[in-house]
Amino acid sequence: MSSVFTKIINGEIPSYKVAEDENFIAFLDVNPNAKGHTLCVPKKEINKIFDMEEEHYLELMRFSRNVAKALEKTVACKRIGVAVVGLEVPHVHVHLIPLQDMDDMRFQRKTSLTPLQFEELAQAIAGNM
Repeated sequence: MSSVFTKIINGEIPSYKVAEDENFIAFLDVNPNAKGHTLCVPKKEINKIFDMEEEHYLELMRFSRNVAKALEKTVACKRIGVAVVGLEVPHVHVHLIPLQDMDDMRFQRKTSLTPLQFEELAQAIAGNM
């Protein structure tokens, strides 16, 4: 069965896409810890990050770094936090979270944005790629 991320990649579910290349996609988390919380996802459905082939893993980290640099230019923050958890969706994904304080990384504090705010933010980040 396809993961929710595979459905996003295939265009079956809408997303606020920030970046995409042949192997990866980045989109805003619709239940964000902080404004700009972005997910970087390999297009190939893989359950666990350390099951990835080493080169594919390194490519994901390079892609995530590029997205993080654009995110940092777009959203005022002290730094970009990185997390790989993988318990909610069985498809590798890297969380990039603009941080003001440690609570932004706790996955318990959530922020709300309107669809228009999501769209404008996604376009702004994409413009900084």
